[in-house]
Amino acid sequence: MNIVIMGCGRVGARLASLLDEDGHKITVLDNDTYSFRRLPPSFSGTALYGNGTDEESLKKAGIEEADVFVALTQGDNRNVMSCQIAKHIFKVPRVVCRVYDPLREEMYNALGLETISPTKVFAQLLREQIEGQE
Repeated sequence: MNIVIMGCGRVGARLASLLDEDGHKITVLDNDTYSFRRLPPSFSGTALYGNGTDEESLKKAGIEEADVFVALTQGDNRNVMSCQIAKHIFKVPRVVCRVYDPLREEMYNALGLETISPTKVFAQLLREQIEGQE
């Protein structure tokens, strides 16, 4: 698969590395070149400086040929905006958006975005850990 990941933080870099190891074509887009240090030396994908809400940056990242777009920045609004652009303007078949705020996550999910809320996921994991210890 051809996958574009916006955001090269800890999660974005780890995901890029895992998918690269699986043989996918990966492009990581970030507006801070220092973040690319998180990618392992074995990473064979492309690390590209750019803004994921900018159509020209997305084109340089290969959005027009992407099978999947994943938005993993720290900003819910930026993630949602870039996912809307990927889905509606570039017609990327699968778009996944990280949204920290559980209320926003539910709303955007209802509007047709595939979302993941790490806040909800982590809270559920903690709950299971705590209740499993009783």
